[in-house]
Amino acid sequence: MAPGELSSVLSGFICPDDADLLVGFQSSDDAAVYRIDEKRCLLSTTDFFPPMIADARDYGAIAAANALSDIYSMGGRPLYALNLVCFPRGLDQSILREILAGGMEKCIEAGAALAGGHTIYDNEIKYGLAVTGIADIDKVYRNNTPRPGDALILTKPLGSGVITAAHREGDADPADTEEVVASMRRLNKYAAGKLSAFDIGACTDVTGFGLAGHALEMTCGNVSAEIYSDSLPYFSGVRRYIEDGYVTGGGRRNRLFAGDRVDTGSLPDWLQELVFDPQTSGGLLIAVKAEQADDLLSAIRSDDPRAEIIGRIIGLVKPEIVITA
Repeated sequence: MAPGELSSVLSGFICPDDADLLVGFQSSDDAAVYRIDEKRCLLSTTDFFPPMIADARDYGAIAAANALSDIYSMGGRPLYALNLVCFPRGLDQSILREILAGGMEKCIEAGAALAGGHTIYDNEIKYGLAVTGIADIDKVYRNNTPRPGDALILTKPLGSGVITAAHREGDADPADTEEVVASMRRLNKYAAGKLSAFDIGACTDVTGFGLAGHALEMTCGNVSAEIYSDSLPYFSGVRRYIEDGYVTGGGRRNRLFAGDRVDTGSLPDWLQELVFDPQTSGGLLIAVKAEQADDLLSAIRSDDPRAEIIGRIIGLVKPEIVITA
């Protein structure tokens, strides 16, 4: 669902006060945060979706990596996960076995126990995880606390929504699909593991709301962001697919929600679509002290070579996100 739809649904909800619930749904952060003692907190998140690629094991691995990412983006370590499965009655169950195997591979890589789950029959396959993690309270990253002057780092390329749309229609070059699948399968564990040595102002992962939507969650009406379009990493061939008409409905909803809060200025049409394109298992968007940005980028690139410094946080102006040509 688009962020505007979610805001409308949740408006007016009042939850009972709980002093130990440090982060709930009101802040649109990546996971709930619950204090368990004076120093530690649990992180809780869930994510699931229908297949975006044909290979069942890859799909399972991508869905699991996407769900685990919320724990990493908040500075946590995944402890355990539960499978969430919707599967059509009568469909070959070897497909489900491959999906679950892909998900288990990622849980093992993350060091998280796969503790069970819940499965129902449905007309369409859907798969994901509910994940519980742990973190030190004073080491939790929020998605809406960047500081003017912070540099912005993005750790994975953009364009997975566009290219998987072309793949579903059978029009994507196999090499382009392979590149996107490898990125979506990749855990954000490795980039997140570099952050603790640096002065991080905020962190989130770029998923369904696209780069522009998640940047808006980060600025949150308190600061603004300048995005350098010529520094954005993106997948091979993505411009061609956009110009061939592979623009997702999610991207259109993201653009509608952003409205005049995002200024795409004189950007070419394909780049405008790219910044609104919904990502699956996308990279981390990190706000870091500017003087530390080059060192952090170098550290991240040792495992994630497509990471780039893509912008900076500035004082609040209108529009909130400015994407320079």
